[in-house]
This record gives sequence, C-alpha cells and structure tokens, in this order.
Amino acid sequence: MLATNLKIAKVHLTSKIKQSIVAVLGVTFGISMYVFMNSFMTGVNDIQTELAFTSISHIHIYNDGPPDNTNLVKKVYKGNVAINIRNARVIQYTEGIKNTGEILALVRKQPEVIGITPQVNINVFFRNGSNKINGTLSGVDVDNENRIFNIASYMTSGSWNGLQYRHDGVILGLDLAHQLSLNINDNLNLLTPDGVSKNYKIIGIFQTNVKNVDKSKAYINISSARQLMDKNQDYVTDLQVNVRDFEITEPVVARIAPVIPYKVESWQTSNQQLEAGSKLRNIIAQAVSLTILLVAGFGIYNIMNMTINEKIREIAILKAMGFSGRDVTQIFLAQAIVIGVIGGLIGMVLGFVIADVVNHIPFKLGGLNYLPMAYRVKDYLLAFIFGLITTLVAGYLPARKASKIDPVDIIRG
Repeated sequence: MLATNLKIAKVHLTSKIKQSIVAVLGVTFGISMYVFMNSFMTGVNDIQTELAFTSISHIHIYNDGPPDNTNLVKKVYKGNVAINIRNARVIQYTEGIKNTGEILALVRKQPEVIGITPQVNINVFFRNGSNKINGTLSGVDVDNENRIFNIASYMTSGSWNGLQYRHDGVILGLDLAHQLSLNINDNLNLLTPDGVSKNYKIIGIFQTNVKNVDKSKAYINISSARQLMDKNQDYVTDLQVNVRDFEITEPVVARIAPVIPYKVESWQTSNQQLEAGSKLRNIIAQAVSLTILLVAGFGIYNIMNMTINEKIREIAILKAMGFSGRDVTQIFLAQAIVIGVIGGLIGMVLGFVIADVVNHIPFKLGGLNYLPMAYRVKDYLLAFIFGLITTLVAGYLPARKASKIDPVDIIRG
C-alpha cells in the first residue's frame, strides 16, 4: 500500500509542477538564508575573537597586590581615647611573581594547556625629541609569545624573530610609530617610572588592527626588560596561558587558582563584554534564521492546503475506494518530505554560493579586506534538519485535515 501512496504523491507533485517548484523555492530560500546568516555571524565572531586574542590570553596570572593598599590603618585606640591617623604609610608588598619556574611547571602539567609565556610589562614614556607618549613596554619570551599571540603574522616591517638576538631592539605598534614619527632603524628613547632612560633601535613594526594595542604598545626581549628594571632573571609581572578550547577555561582556573598565590583570571572574567557581544550576535543570527524558516514553512503550508482543496474530490474518491485516513496522510507527508529534501539540498548549495560570493566582495573596514565568513558543517546540517522539520510540520497539518474528510459529504456535493 505504501508504494501506491508514493506513486499518488508523485503524480500530485508532477501534475502541478509550478506549484511544487514554488514550494521547493520557499524551502530553498529559507535554508540558504539560514546558512548565509550563520556563516556571516560566525565569521564576525571568529574575526573579533582572533583580534581580541592578539592582546589577551585565555588565562592571565598576575600579582594584583593587596585588596586595599591605601590608608590601611585609619583609627587606633589608646586606652579609651580614639586617635585618628592621617596619611597612613602604605604597607610594602612584593611586585611581580615569585617562584616563576615552579608556577610554569605546574601550569604546563595541565592537560588543557597548549602554551604559556612569561612577560615583564612596564608602563613607560616613549620619547622621540619633543614627542612623549605614555604606553606599555612588554618584555617577552620571543618564541612563546608568538606561539600564544601569533604576533609574527601582524608584522608590517622587520622580523619578529629579530627580537631574539637584538637586546637593544624594540618592535612598535604602527600607530605608535606614526605618532612618534619613527620608522625602521630609528632610535627610540624609553623612560621608566623610576627615572631610568635608555635608547633602543626599532627593528620592527606591527599592526593588529586593535587600536588600543597599536597606538600604545612595544616589545623588547624579556632579558632586556629585566635589565631595564634591574631585576633578576626569574622576575616576571604576568604569565599568559592558552588552552585548547578558549571557551572552556573554568576547569583549569579552578584547578590551579587554589595553589597559586596570585590572581588567576580567565578571559571571560576580565572581558565580559566580549563574551556577551559574541553570545548576543549568535542569538540574533539564530532568531533571524529561524524566522526565515518559519516564513518558508507558512508558505509550504499554504501551498499544501491549496493542493488539498484542489484535490478534495480525488481524496474523497480514494477514501471511497478503501484508502484510510492514514494512507491520505502518508500521501501528503511524502510530498512534504520530497519538497523538504530537494529544497534543503538546493538551499545548502545556494547558501554556500551566496556566502562565498559575499566573502570575495572587497570590503574595507577596520583592517578587514573582505566580509568574514565561516563554513561550518554543523551549520549546514542544522539548516537541513530545521528546514525538513519545518516542512514536515507544514505538510502534516493539511494532511491531517485531508485524512478526516468524509467522502460521502464531498461526493454528494
């Protein structure tokens, strides 16, 4: 009986070919827009994440000092007399991170960790003649820094690896170099908060397209930074850690925070606006895409409903010949499945084509040359599944209506 039902469904689809094409196009449009929207929003999230992680790591370990280092003693008592103290002396605390080797060994043992790099970060004045700009000087382990932040790929001139061998070399952000009117092989003077002044030669310029980084940051070798600060070879101010999945940092933080006497902070904690923005964009993309699929579903529902109304006498005859309500439901559900599968397959291909075409349209904004697109298999599978479910629901409702038709009433007219 099933084979007969499928043959009747085939006749219905081919006898009204234009109507069937319109139904397929409805599914095709819905799924292609779902694929395109998800490709675009995922691409935007990926590029924003990539830019963000040029300057921040997944986990940051640093010495944030005491909770309150000012006015630690406000009032003392001598007998029954309260004595107020003004301008209390700040209790000294150790700067930077001690026992760096032990902490590095502990963090590297964590199975999720794929990289860790030490830094010596110093607030300095960059000076060239009368130009003086406040910024951050980062003393870095050249290889590990590049492994974590991929900074070598952002070099516009010079070589990142040159920092490994040039202890008098410095690499500047592009905007910072422009503000100081400096270029490769020029000399740059640095002034630390302790009044130490030293000249360095510019051996490279980088551009991350993150303005706060490009206009205020410079890199030197970590040994040179320790020498500039007059610190020993174990001294660091920050440890930057990356894990396999940047979205899953909680297990590592929960494991190492209790045994490390310093602040252990995930990027989600220190950059909540970045995480919130990414989630919000995903929600918007899903909402728009599902709305498009629902609109396509209503279109299919209308077409199936029209088909049933046009073929109501045929349905009555089929039931009079012994076809059950279940058989009638199967006939129209089979049509809906065919429409859903054909429309879904064409929609996935069309969605990919649209995304690829848009991805190759020149688009200049914030360092981007093209609109970012991501091509994830799961987006295509979800689009196909959601489209098929929408089509089945849109086909089932009219099919259920058709299955309840009383053939006697229809034939009598």
